[in-house]
Amino acid sequence: MRQVLLYQDEEGFWTAECPSLPGCATQGRTKVEALQNIREAIKGYIAALEEDNLPVPEERFEAIVVAV
Repeated sequence: MRQVLLYQDEEGFWTAECPSLPGCATQGRTKVEALQNIREAIKGYIAALEEDNLPVPEERFEAIVVAV
């Protein structure tokens, strides 16, 4: 299980990032599409690490909402 950041850019696309996997990010035209894409990106990222016998980073991200 991985935490994902999901946000809309200026052009209306949704970006999904997985902070515990550096560089693992994708986009979609909708939230649903972005979430489907990040699931696949996470699976591919982890599979590539395992194929290269590299360690898979642990989930260590903590999200906090700050009211301003």
